[in-house]
Amino acid sequence: MSEFIIGLLITLAFIWYLTFSANRLDRLHHRVETSWANLDSILQRRAALAGEIAHLNEVDPATNLLLTSAAHQARDAEISERSEAESGLSEALKLLRQESDIPELYPEIFSELDSITDRLRTAIAIHQESVTATRKRREKLIIRAFRLAGRAPLPITYPFEDDVL
Repeated sequence: MSEFIIGLLITLAFIWYLTFSANRLDRLHHRVETSWANLDSILQRRAALAGEIAHLNEVDPATNLLLTSAAHQARDAEISERSEAESGLSEALKLLRQESDIPELYPEIFSELDSITDRLRTAIAIHQESVTATRKRREKLIIRAFRLAGRAPLPITYPFEDDVL
């Protein structure tokens, strides 16, 4: 009788551990989705601000075309093209800062851009940490053996996250 109770307790403990592990993994996946949503909203705001900068009176037509195109591509890119579009927008904004005096003419817009860039760096760091933690958890043998990840896709980071902003 005592062997049966010990076996039952071990089985219950193992089931509890599997449930705990599955719930932890689910929370990590939710954290990745939340961090991506936050990152995406900041990227969308940056693209919108780039569009505003492109339409300032002092911006020459070539710069206007470059910025408008880059902002439009960044806002409307499919997920497979997103990294290239965001990198293009980063380069266009960097080029504008280096090659023109517009930042001195509109300090309030560019201070907002700086603020967005700082928030973007933080959001990227949070997203990368979330993805790393989730991937590390999914590599555990118990997670793989009992397929506790279910059908959730493996979270990824994008190459634009490594860009120097």
